[in-house]
Amino acid sequence: MRFYIAGEEDILSGKTTDVYFIRTLEILKKENIHRNVLMEVTTQDHRYPWIVFAGLEEVIHLLEGKSITMRSLKEGTIFTPFDQNGIPVPVLTIEGDYQDFAIYETPVLGLICQASGIATKSARFKRIIGDKKLLSFGVRRMHPSIAPMIDRYSYIGGCDSVSSVIGAEMLGKTPRGTMPHALILVLGEENAWRKFDEDLDPSVPRIALVDTFGDEKFSSIRAAEIVKNLSGVRLDTPSSRRGNFAHIIREVKWELMVRGIKNVEIIVSGGIKEEDLQELIEAGADGFGVGTTISSASTVDYAMDIVEIDGRPVAKKGKFSGRKDVYRCSRCGNFAVVPHGAGIPTCKRCGTPMDDAMEKVIENGKIVQRIPDADEIRSYVMDQLGRLTIS
Repeated sequence: MRFYIAGEEDILSGKTTDVYFIRTLEILKKENIHRNVLMEVTTQDHRYPWIVFAGLEEVIHLLEGKSITMRSLKEGTIFTPFDQNGIPVPVLTIEGDYQDFAIYETPVLGLICQASGIATKSARFKRIIGDKKLLSFGVRRMHPSIAPMIDRYSYIGGCDSVSSVIGAEMLGKTPRGTMPHALILVLGEENAWRKFDEDLDPSVPRIALVDTFGDEKFSSIRAAEIVKNLSGVRLDTPSSRRGNFAHIIREVKWELMVRGIKNVEIIVSGGIKEEDLQELIEAGADGFGVGTTISSASTVDYAMDIVEIDGRPVAKKGKFSGRKDVYRCSRCGNFAVVPHGAGIPTCKRCGTPMDDAMEKVIENGKIVQRIPDADEIRSYVMDQLGRLTIS
């Protein structure tokens, strides 16, 4: 093994599960015990007031062909960990003979925990910056085997473009980036700008990196003189030299403006965090290249629990037993969880009768819902972000 990664067949065969599920399955088979089990996935994660549910498509492909029925929220749904009455909101349920899916609990959780974490962090950035550009630069901080996953869920959550070749390829997009400091160091600053402009396809945005050696203001002015169709400058100033980063942005913006240099965007990168955004936006930043903060986002702490066995409500302590119906308010996005068959609840926030929030995606092993592409899911997320009433 040259790279320490699990292949698709390793995941599908159950090799990536925790060993105690293998032991559980061994006992159930030896004792010939078959139970129809209903399991639900919820989170009691208090880090975020809202979460983007992501990773569903991969779970569908994991469980397709297994003798189970699965219901879930639509991928990209923004939900609150708890409903209007404080009950944890199920994001998906799996029902069937426990022997048929016991070993998949670990990969199911792994697929949605990390995907939802990345998508949520990306969405939090996008909600703050609005129409300004958000570029995913985070794959270099994580294992290369998951670069497509990082870029996919960064994009779904709100990033406008991604930097990795394979991530963009799987999304059907063109990878986006600027230029590395390595090019500046190898060719020299001005020559690197010049050759970037001369040698690359015109479709590549002419964004000059201006923080390698000298002052960002003077480098930006010089880059605008050298590159005829300069579309932007990127400030990646190291934190040890940054000082007041917002003031640097204002200064660069001003100096370009007074020289009549228009339509040159200022892209900032380098350890950008949520709490940095508002000040940098007010200073005039036009776009943000965000890496580690999104790619290494905290996973959403989902748990998968049995809530019913052979039609009988049962759950471990700390969990809510029984089959449930999940509803959502179409006006304000509020959630309500009620016992199955209890009837349609009314939204406590706005008084609107609520809609069923879950849909059947697998029935007896067959996929019964069309799987949307990444662009559709992203549009769904963006629409919800625009109507979100909680921070």
